[in-house]
Amino acid sequence: MDSPEVTFTLAYVVFAVCFVFTPTEFHSAGLTVQNLLSGWLGSEDAAFVPYHLRRTAATLLCHSLLPLGYYVGMCFAASEKRLYSPSQAPETWRVFLLLALTLPAIACALIYYWSRDRWAHHPLARTLARYALPQSGWRAVASSVDTEFRRIDKFATGAPGARVIVTDTWVLKVTTYRVRVAQQQDVHLTVTESQQRDLSPDSNLPVQLLTIRVASADPAVPAFDIRTWRRALAACRPGPA
Repeated sequence: MDSPEVTFTLAYVVFAVCFVFTPTEFHSAGLTVQNLLSGWLGSEDAAFVPYHLRRTAATLLCHSLLPLGYYVGMCFAASEKRLYSPSQAPETWRVFLLLALTLPAIACALIYYWSRDRWAHHPLARTLARYALPQSGWRAVASSVDTEFRRIDKFATGAPGARVIVTDTWVLKVTTYRVRVAQQQDVHLTVTESQQRDLSPDSNLPVQLLTIRVASADPAVPAFDIRTWRRALAACRPGPA
C-alpha cells in the first residue's frame, strides 16, 4: 500500500478532484484555471461575456488534460511498467493512454468550433442571440450584460462554481462549464424544492434552502436552477396591526 504507484494515484485523485471542484483552499492558493490563466482571460469586471467565453473554453481544456497528466506522472511513479514506451506498456495502460489523448482532442475540436466567427458558436453566444433584435446581433446583447454587470447595485451570491448574479435586466448563473442567461421580463420562477435547515451559515435563525427553477418564455432558452437561502421565520412574521 505504500508503493510509489499507490501514493501517487491517491495524491493525484485528490488533486484532480480539488482542481475541478476548487475548494476554498485551492482558491486561496491560486490553483484555479481563472488564476493560472488570468493574463489571457482578462478581467470579468471589465468584460463579463468575453471573459466567460474564454474561461469556459480554458476550463474544459484544462480538465480534459487531467487523465493525460496522470499517465505522465505514472511514467515516473511506476517506471517498471514501461509506460514511457506505449508499445511495451500493458494493454490496459495503452487503452488508458488512448482515452487520455482522445479527451483533449475532442475538447480542442469543440473549442475550435465555439471560437469560429469570433465565438458565435459558443453556447453562451447562442443563448444571447435569442435576445438580440433583428437588426443587431448577440454582441449587442453581450455589451448590455457587460454594462449591467459593472454596476455596483447588482446582486451576486453563491460559490465560485455556482454563482447567481441578478442585474436590472438579467438573471445569470455561472457554473464551471456554462453560463446560463435569462431575461427577467421573460422568466417564470418556480420553487421546486425546499429544505429546512436548523441554522443559517451566518446567524442562529432557522432557514430554508430553496431550489428555484428559472424558465424562459422562449423554449429555445434552456431553463436552469438556482439555490438560495431564505429565513424560515420571515414568512411567519405578523404584519403591522
